[in-house]
Amino acid sequence: MSSVALTGTPGTGKTTVAGRLPSPWRTVEVAELARQLGTGRRQGRGWEVDLEATSRAWRAARPPPADVVVGHLAHLLPLRDVIVLRCHPRELARRLARSRPSSRRDREANLVVEATDAILQEAIGLKRRVWEVDTTGRTPASVASEVAHRLRARGTPSYGSVDWLGDAWVGKHLLQWSP
Repeated sequence: MSSVALTGTPGTGKTTVAGRLPSPWRTVEVAELARQLGTGRRQGRGWEVDLEATSRAWRAARPPPADVVVGHLAHLLPLRDVIVLRCHPRELARRLARSRPSSRRDREANLVVEATDAILQEAIGLKRRVWEVDTTGRTPASVASEVAHRLRARGTPSYGSVDWLGDAWVGKHLLQWSP
């Protein structure tokens, strides 16, 4: 079975959901994958990932080092199947404020990315098979269950049901988030 990218805007629940996936799914974060493949370098407290080198190393790895590659850059790796986690920007703003030690400007940039479907559109533009999962108001366990089902079943791609731009609250706040 081919590997899957589990991606989405920071704060949508990627790492939390990946940690709740049942066996036998092997997961790896993009930065850890780059470290394992020797295609990243330490930068401050994190890792800088060379996506081009990581993509080449991924293609050469036999067998692949993981079933699920997790991270907001995962959809940019040469993986055919992509699950994009989504979250309403109002809830995402709360999640980011409570759990991320980032600047307000970084948090607002992530809200714009989510509101405008940027990651979903990137994945579609790369001709990936894409499934969209809305995490808004859901428990990590329920999202993990849906993701596990999608990992097993794959099936017909499914996206486009989430439309934050059609929400009046998002429209009202979008301009204030933009730089």
